[in-house]
Amino acid sequence: MGDRHTWTAAPAAAERARSVLAAAWSCAVTAEGGREEFVGAHSVTEDGRVILSVPEDSTLVAAAICAPRGEPSAVLEFADVAPVPVRNRIRARLWIVGWFAPKDGDLEFKATRIVLREPSGAVVVDLDEFAAAAPDPLAAAESRLLTHLADAHPDAVERLTRLVPHDSLHGAVRVQPLAVDRHGLTLRIERARGNGDVRLTFHKPADDMAQLTERMHILLSQAGTASCPRALQRQRTDGDG
Repeated sequence: MGDRHTWTAAPAAAERARSVLAAAWSCAVTAEGGREEFVGAHSVTEDGRVILSVPEDSTLVAAAICAPRGEPSAVLEFADVAPVPVRNRIRARLWIVGWFAPKDGDLEFKATRIVLREPSGAVVVDLDEFAAAAPDPLAAAESRLLTHLADAHPDAVERLTRLVPHDSLHGAVRVQPLAVDRHGLTLRIERARGNGDVRLTFHKPADDMAQLTERMHILLSQAGTASCPRALQRQRTDGDG
């Protein structure tokens, strides 16, 4: 495969955290009054501040009014769930520690600490970097893109496995698209026992849908000239029996 996939660019932690926040539809809030789940109740400002719309009788309102200003008194948790059904669908979790302040009938969250946890481990995200970062330009469309790729183009997914090192496909029983961002596509390789992820990076970032289409066409073209992994050849042969 030469050097076509030596670039391993990936989103920085702050950008990844902002992408998780931008795509999340629900959040869990742990505060003095307990833990509450909110669906479709939060919005995000341009600099990453979370605005939560809650009923007037919510215990969070009273907690926000009574809590000492500037002291951490609540934790927001957001889960990044893979849109395509795979094992271990939680791709990342984002925790934002801080305190609420009433604002225009809603609650504004003042962050004091941000932690992003992915399979590779947890990292504390710098607050200033988080505020300055922007979500991945494909974050809002990622769910639709991956679902379409998995459901309508399984042949393309199989072709892309030709770009995966053969050792990574040993014992593979299924390969599904797990994630996509401006830097590349991640495939989830499921085995009889356990699973692993392989990232196929684009030759340069894709900042919109037109560029993503072009990047995917290049990957598929490269895959078309690569040999079919023996692991998947054996899998198909066994399945035909």
